[in-house]
Amino acid sequence: MFAVGTVVRERALLIAMTAIFAMLALDIAVPALVLSLMALSRWLVVPEMYPAEPRGKTA
Repeated sequence: MFAVGTVVRERALLIAMTAIFAMLALDIAVPALVLSLMALSRWLVVPEMYPAEPRGKTA
């Protein structure tokens, strides 16, 4: 039969490992989200990627 200390130690270890792997997932997801938002904001601010000359003006 398991001692009470062993069960508590196993649960604590499980919680610690779960927290570490959850932080690893956030370590990848958060920068990816930030970079995606930065790219999206660039496309919202810049209407054309490479404008040759301003529209509506003639030489």
